[in-house]
Amino acid sequence: METTEKILTTAKMPFCPGCGHGVCVRSISKSLKELGYKPKDVALVSDIGCSGLVDPLFATHTIHGLHGRAPALGVGVTLGLDNPYKKVIVIQGDGGATIGLQHILEAARRNIDMTLVVINNLLYGMTGGQMSGLSTNEFKDYKHNDDNTEPYDVVNLAHQSGAAFSVRVNDISNFTDVLKEAISVQGFSLVELSSLCTSYGMKKVAEFKDFIAAEEKLMNKRPVGVSLKRETNSLLENIKGLDTQFTSTINDSIGVVIAGSAGGGIQSAARMLAKAGMLSGLHATMKGEYPITVGTGFSVAEVILSKKPINFTGLEKPSVVIAVTDDGWNKVKNRITENSKVFVDSKISTERNFETKEFLKIGGKKGAALCTVSHWIKESGIFPIEALLKVVEDSKYAASLQNAIKSADDL
Repeated sequence: METTEKILTTAKMPFCPGCGHGVCVRSISKSLKELGYKPKDVALVSDIGCSGLVDPLFATHTIHGLHGRAPALGVGVTLGLDNPYKKVIVIQGDGGATIGLQHILEAARRNIDMTLVVINNLLYGMTGGQMSGLSTNEFKDYKHNDDNTEPYDVVNLAHQSGAAFSVRVNDISNFTDVLKEAISVQGFSLVELSSLCTSYGMKKVAEFKDFIAAEEKLMNKRPVGVSLKRETNSLLENIKGLDTQFTSTINDSIGVVIAGSAGGGIQSAARMLAKAGMLSGLHATMKGEYPITVGTGFSVAEVILSKKPINFTGLEKPSVVIAVTDDGWNKVKNRITENSKVFVDSKISTERNFETKEFLKIGGKKGAALCTVSHWIKESGIFPIEALLKVVEDSKYAASLQNAIKSADDL
């Protein structure tokens, strides 16, 4: 069986000239195609590092993981799919395999029905050519590295942990055939492919065999790991819903961006706006963005209010942009379109003449965002301000929140 649909996109390979990763990508693609898989039959999980650049190259479903964690994501996807006609392929480098080794061993121990491709160029290529846990002693000598610690043998480790199939291949002419065999195996299969790093390693494929030895296929006959199915109550079962109590003038959808500084009530203002929309018979989504240092820097929230179900929570062209501090303004000012309604605190310097008012002075540091949201609700008439007041009435901070909402009257 062979499909005519292309596994790879038309995107240009992002690797350095001569890098072996391109060969590995094409071999994976060819293997899947010759086995009859269509793009939507495959979920490809990638790691961090040079191997993590593969996402745009594949026309399949793709998931990008954290460094070393791709196998764990692959396990979750496989057990969630529970479909023998679909295939999960995980790709990571030798650095990722070292960092997340326990995830590999766990997938092998459970014999999860997925294929892990470890692209081993014997070093950390993205960060300067440092040695990895899979760098062989021969390669360390070649690089004059004084690390004499024995490397991991990830092929044998996977086998000893219970993998159905594991192998190391150092001859590019064998990549596709071995990958096809591995992908066809029921259970966990690991294929370690040798890959040149022409920037920090060596220049010729022929030299590679002197630094990394092939490994014969190692196999275990075991039942495929599956997730145990059990009946449980829905997590949403005990969540109290919001009944429609007000009406809205929205006929389609509105996207609102609220921006300010950490500790300024940006996220809570967005949540209250979303709930007020729901009380007014609208569908609503809310998501936040802020730096790792959550107590300082910017805070941005996005809210979508819609008459129809919301199938995509991305907000590329906001209808309304609210900014109450410089931190927030600097983060969102480039998202403004010619059709965006913009509300900016008077202390913020802008290059265009947007509507500015003393939101911070009137609403206070923690109430400025809610004050501005209230001002917009009253000005636009999307739903009654009473919907927002209804949302906060049961809060332990009800008095201060109500004051912030009512302060919009003073603008």
